[in-house]
Amino acid sequence: MTMKQNLHFVTLATIDLDATRAFYGALGWTPLIDVEDEIVFYQVAPGMVLGFFDAEKFGQDLAASTDHSRLGGVTLSHNVESPAEVHELTGSMAAAGGAVLKQPQAGQFGGIFHAHVQDPNGVIWEIAHNPGWHVDADGTVSFSEPTD
Repeated sequence: MTMKQNLHFVTLATIDLDATRAFYGALGWTPLIDVEDEIVFYQVAPGMVLGFFDAEKFGQDLAASTDHSRLGGVTLSHNVESPAEVHELTGSMAAAGGAVLKQPQAGQFGGIFHAHVQDPNGVIWEIAHNPGWHVDADGTVSFSEPTD
């Protein structure tokens, strides 16, 4: 059997579910499903959900004795229309309790302008203006070559 090339859920363990709700709520996100002391899901695209699962219950669900409450080597990216929007959203995320790891600036790779903000769980968001990023009407993503 082959696996279809798609993704429906990204679920992250969180050590502070209340801080997660406060952070994303302050950014105007509305939960799709919110189960007290367990998990909160946000629909982030057609057919795509981002979930934050209480770390202890996350481990129980995996039936694993290993601590999976910390992330490493992962960023979630959110593209905006302009460098000014990178500045604006970075400020909003900081005001909501995020930690700015990289102030808005030209990126070293790919001709983008971006910033990095860490949410209360340690999830790192890249806020980017990428002029080569395009989403067609059918949802297909395409990239054009950077024009440095």
